Amino acid sequence: MPRLTRIYTRTGDDGTTGLGNGDRVSKSSPRIEAYGLVDQLNSQIGVVLASQPPADLVSPLRRIQNELFNCGAELCIPGDNASNRSGPRVESRHVAALETLMDELSSELPPLENFILPGGCLAAAQLHVARTVCRNAERAVLRLREQEPIGRLVVPYLNRLSDALFVMSRHANRAAGHPDPCWDSRA
Repeated sequence: MPRLTRIYTRTGDDGTTGLGNGDRVSKSSPRIEAYGLVDQLNSQIGVVLASQPPADLVSPLRRIQNELFNCGAELCIPGDNASNRSGPRVESRHVAALETLMDELSSELPPLENFILPGGCLAAAQLHVARTVCRNAERAVLRLREQEPIGRLVVPYLNRLSDALFVMSRHANRAAGHPDPCWDSRA
């Protein structure tokens, strides 16, 4: 477990940051953007948790926050080095857990008959924000993958997570007694 005795180091004052393998890269590099957006997503899920979501979502959301730390840990080491190290990474069990969660929550929801707009109760609206941040992170990870190798389950995990956040938003609205706001194509 890392122990931080001082938060500032001054080593990034030149516009670079350290990767998990010790290399230094520009803070604007695709790798930093990718795991920075994963971190932003994790922060947004913290906002969801602060918005008092339904009690049955708290444990899955906390688990997801830890899984996103695994994802960030995996992304902070360049592909050539990541496969040779032990440590946290996105695993098939994480993807499967998201699928199971979606199946359980979806079984209690009415079928979709229209596109859903972000909104409803506060927790649902925050889950929609998390969903869009997740899609941004997924796109950044895909751009990184076009340039260098990444873990094989990072993209499937983020793809599933975005879908899970959508289902959780519908569940939060239902639990709060709010109908999902529907798109009016004639607006």
